[in-house]
Amino acid sequence: MTSPADRALAHVRGLFPAPGPFGRAPITVSFHPDRLLADGSTVAARLAAEGVYRTQFETGISNGGLGGDRPAWEERMFPGVYAGSVGRPVYGGLNLAGYPDGASPRFGSCHLMLRPEVSGRATFSHGDSVTSPAVVGTADAFGAVWAALLAEVTERGQALNLPAVTPEAWVAALDAPRTAAGRALDDYVEAQIHGGVTLSADVAAVVADPSFRGTAYEPLLRSLAPELRWSPGFRLAPGAFPAGLRGDEVPPLAAEIAETYGVAELDAEVIGRAARGPASRLQLIKYLWHILVLLGRPAC
Repeated sequence: MTSPADRALAHVRGLFPAPGPFGRAPITVSFHPDRLLADGSTVAARLAAEGVYRTQFETGISNGGLGGDRPAWEERMFPGVYAGSVGRPVYGGLNLAGYPDGASPRFGSCHLMLRPEVSGRATFSHGDSVTSPAVVGTADAFGAVWAALLAEVTERGQALNLPAVTPEAWVAALDAPRTAAGRALDDYVEAQIHGGVTLSADVAAVVADPSFRGTAYEPLLRSLAPELRWSPGFRLAPGAFPAGLRGDEVPPLAAEIAETYGVAELDAEVIGRAARGPASRLQLIKYLWHILVLLGRPAC
C-alpha cells in the first residue's frame, strides 16, 4: 500500500472509530467496456492491455462528472493526501445487497467484483462524494455508515434501493439471495479504493451486461479476471423512454438511435455504439443509460 493510502485510511478511521457490522460484501467498480479513450482504444482493450484500472485523471473520461470539483472533494475527504493525476482513489460501491448489476450501475453496464481483501484498504461514505458526505468509515470502522443506513430505512422506508417496513426487516433482507437487478442508481455506499486496482491481484470476477455476449468485447472481458459472469441486463423500447426523468431531448434520441441501428429495443451495446457519435450528445447518452437501468426489462 502506498503512503497516501495509509494516510487516507488513518484519517477516516480516526473520524468514526466504531466497528459496526460489515460482512463480506464485495466492492464493485463499474465501467462501460466500449467507451473510447483519447487514443481511440476502448476501455476494455486498455484494461486488458495494461491490467490496471485507471482513474478519470489518467483516462480523461468519466461515467459520472469529469474533473471539475473532484480534486476539492478528495482534499476535503482526505486532507493533504492526494496531489497530481497519478495514485488517486479508484471509486466503486459496496455491494451490501448483493445486486447482480453491482452496487452502483449508473456508472457502467459492467463491473469488476473485487476480492474481499481489497476492502481492507478502502474507505466508504454514506452517499456519493459529490454530496459532501458527512458519514464515512472503513471495513473495521463501519459503525457510522451502518447507523446512517438504518436511520435511512427508518426515515424513508428503504436504503440501497431495498425497501423494508422496519430496520430489522431491512437487515434480514440483505441476506436474501438476489437474481433481479437492484437498479440502485443513486442509492449506494460509495467505496474509495486506495492504492490502486490491479486486475490480476484485486479482481475476482467481471460481471457484464449480456448485450456484449458474442461481440468482440466478450474475449476482452474474459481476459480481465478468472471468471466472467453475466448480469440480467436491461432492454427498453425507444417509445418507453419518458421525457419526465431526464428531459424532453431523451425520447427523440432514443427513437433516433433505434432507427439508426435498426433495433426494436435499446440495450447497453447499442447505446455504446451511439456514444461514439458527437461529443455534444454524451450527456444525453448518459441519461439514456440511467433510464435503461431504472426502467429496462431484464435482457435474459
